[in-house]
Amino acid sequence: MKKQYILKLILTSAFTFLAITKSFSQSGNIQGTISDENGVHIPGANITITTLKKGDITDFDGKFTIVNIPVGTYDLKVSYLGYKDITKKVEVLEGKTSEVFLVLKTTDILLDEIQVVSSRLSGQARALNTQKNNINITNVVSTEQIGKFPDANIGDAVRRISGITMQVDQGEARNIIVRGLAPQLNSVTLNGTRIPSAEGDNRNIQMDLIPSDMIQTIQVNKAITPDMDADAIGGAVNLVTRAAPQNFRFSATAGSGINTITGKRILNGSFLVGDRSKNKKFGWMVGATINDNDFGSDNIEFEWDDSETDFVNEHDIRTYLVQRVRRSFSINFDYKIDNENEVYFKSMYNWRDDRENRYRLRYTDIEEVNGVLQAQIRRQTKGGIDNNRNKDTRLEDQRMQNYTLGGNHIFGKLQMDWLASVAVASEERLNERYISYRIEDIPVNADLSNPEFPVIIPISNPGLSNYELREITEENQFTEEKDYNTFLNFKLPIAKGSLKFGLRTRFKEKFRDNNFFEFEPINASTFSDFSSLPLTNQTDANYLAGSQYVAGNYVDPRYLGELDLLNTNLFDSEAILDEFLGGNYEAKENVYAGYIMATYNLSDKLTALGGVRLESTDITTTGNIVSFDANGDFDPANSNLITQENKYTNILPSIHLKYDVSKNSSIRFAWTNTLARPNYIDIIPFRNIINEDDEIELGNPDLQPTTSMNFDLLGETYFENLGILSGGVFYKRVKDFIYTSISTTTNDDLGPGTTGYQVFRPLNGDDASLFGAEIAIQRQLDFLPGILKNFSVYANYTFISSSANGVRNGDGDLRDDIDLPNTAPNMFNGSLAYADKKLNVRLSVNYSDSYIDEIGGNPLEDRFYDEQFFLDFNANYSISDKLSIYAVINNITDQPLRYFQGRRNRTMQAEYYGQRITFGLKYDLFKKKND
Repeated sequence: MKKQYILKLILTSAFTFLAITKSFSQSGNIQGTISDENGVHIPGANITITTLKKGDITDFDGKFTIVNIPVGTYDLKVSYLGYKDITKKVEVLEGKTSEVFLVLKTTDILLDEIQVVSSRLSGQARALNTQKNNINITNVVSTEQIGKFPDANIGDAVRRISGITMQVDQGEARNIIVRGLAPQLNSVTLNGTRIPSAEGDNRNIQMDLIPSDMIQTIQVNKAITPDMDADAIGGAVNLVTRAAPQNFRFSATAGSGINTITGKRILNGSFLVGDRSKNKKFGWMVGATINDNDFGSDNIEFEWDDSETDFVNEHDIRTYLVQRVRRSFSINFDYKIDNENEVYFKSMYNWRDDRENRYRLRYTDIEEVNGVLQAQIRRQTKGGIDNNRNKDTRLEDQRMQNYTLGGNHIFGKLQMDWLASVAVASEERLNERYISYRIEDIPVNADLSNPEFPVIIPISNPGLSNYELREITEENQFTEEKDYNTFLNFKLPIAKGSLKFGLRTRFKEKFRDNNFFEFEPINASTFSDFSSLPLTNQTDANYLAGSQYVAGNYVDPRYLGELDLLNTNLFDSEAILDEFLGGNYEAKENVYAGYIMATYNLSDKLTALGGVRLESTDITTTGNIVSFDANGDFDPANSNLITQENKYTNILPSIHLKYDVSKNSSIRFAWTNTLARPNYIDIIPFRNIINEDDEIELGNPDLQPTTSMNFDLLGETYFENLGILSGGVFYKRVKDFIYTSISTTTNDDLGPGTTGYQVFRPLNGDDASLFGAEIAIQRQLDFLPGILKNFSVYANYTFISSSANGVRNGDGDLRDDIDLPNTAPNMFNGSLAYADKKLNVRLSVNYSDSYIDEIGGNPLEDRFYDEQFFLDFNANYSISDKLSIYAVINNITDQPLRYFQGRRNRTMQAEYYGQRITFGLKYDLFKKKND
């Protein structure tokens, strides 16, 4: 079906319904907002008119709408888990929308007094009520819950949710894995609109870019509905920013800390201020946060031979020194024109500077010569130019900004909402410099008795003056992705339910523009003696990977930063095309979607939601075919720019059922169909020959999107003291999953002299299946005596079993021993907490099992992401109802990021971060108003 037809059909239907509803006004509507005594919105409240069996659920901004109500006076009932039901009489006038403001007060609470630690409704209540009343399978975490865990960025907060684990970067959670499925198989949205990716190779969202202070609610949709974007095979994570309160609010945080690995400081601060006009029509909220973290990591890496005999071909000892400055700004407005019309504006600007120096000692070309093991030794410094921004470091400047304008309207019985947004993500790395020295044929000892911590070490010290300059390089990288989103939704009441339909468009533009230069000194003698240069010794007796790893000396990054590389009297320069040209590209992706769905109350206990979504995708990509001659020189005659187009349409039906066993217990079932589009770099029509490594990288414009048919069954029981016990199973049948094939060329068909090169090419596998089970509990231990009733437990466990078909090894043979990549078999989150009116203490654990991360040419080349076990502690003490102090210890277990190759004991990479200790003050002021 063509997109023009979809647009015409939906708009024609919408205006037809609009004309009908405006011509018949035998009834009226009720619209309202629910907040607590401090003006903080209450999501997930169940609003009903019992006599009519009509109702609605408040959204994240505490708003609800009930349409098509016969004229008269009714009792409006509010049900909220953990609180007594309240009622309010409301008069409905013909053709009018009656406005209601309701306040839930602490006097309505059912919980024991010992649990009421503030005048605000707990974050746990907000999250559980929202989760309880959704018809689809979701997990919800509120900002107050986030604050109870020791998580500075939103990625660390998300990994506490059942069925979720994260891939880390420099010790911070970055890429999200939902129900064991890879980051590119999940979606992340901000207020319902897609967040673009700042990375050039993939669609992954950098979750560590967004501070947790800026988010009001995290909603993980594990079974999506037709009105949601379909590219969410694992799940769809929606981050909801803070909305304007009903009353004045001001809060601020100031803190500091230390990283044990470097002994350097941490600084953080944030503020939030908002209010609403006297007539409550105009609301505003402004927030900002900054986090300045000076830390690093100790890293060892190994490349193993692909034979059964343990042998290391290459070994790195790396020391990273990192400073990350994370800033975020948000401004939100909303204006209620009248009871039927409201508009709003939401924005967020995230900006992170990541400064890094890296010192790398590499043993390479390890081989036995005349019975003696020899290696080439390289000492490399990574840095940047000497200015106020780069500060002699590699500066990675990442930014993500989102601006959204939307509205909610009522036309008689017809509800309409719309949204238009612009989002931009970028990553810029300018003047990234490397200087490397080497010495060849050095006799070494190899202790491989413990493959988890193998050691390569020179038999005798070769002396720094014997090293010679290998290379001086500089590269510039820039990636930018722009997203333009629009959607238009309509909702109409039908007998015992509602009908909803709409249209969505998303236009995406992405490009990457990198370059890479080598510099040769005119006066070679200036760099001939390594020992005479300014050096820095990075040997550390407390090196976290083990004191047996001796880093030694490197060129000082300040010296590297001061080199005038562009001065032609000092350096000759050459662009190294095979380092960047094949990876540069442009991509345009247009997605046109339409959907229709109906929610129907089959009985007082059973609710059904069914519908279909149609998504049409047009992609145009442009890349570089890069060829080299037999001498490895660039061959312009056989290199060219090429453009490829691809189009496909997906029809995606779904059904959701919710059966209420009792007031606080339910069973949910879902059958859904979802998809995941390939990463851009995978579908770019490029070829890149890396002669130095005997490797060839190829794009594959013929890749198909991955699709999945999903089945979910979940049972939940909610406790009145704000707890939950849930358990369920899920199954996914995945088709055309994408993996990187590794094969070896047997002739020169990919370029002169390329026989025996390894070829890396993305391919579609045949299919994969995934079965999983989840169980979760949140419970206040109020049945225990005395002080023990102040304890609570939080725990969830996910089990996953998967298999993948259609994966071929380096010889082209099918492999039958492969799990679906990035699928962790076991995941667990847990915490034990104590809370009274003043003190809140929590010990938290997060565990994820090992899983295959990258498929190699044979089982011994497969790369695995090793298991992780994090232990964190945090405490908060209320000095008054407005002021509190906090303390946090992260990564008590010093959990490294670890990969292993083929077998668990073969370490491929192990990166250690040490502990992070932070402390500070929080201030929160609410100004109450009489409604």
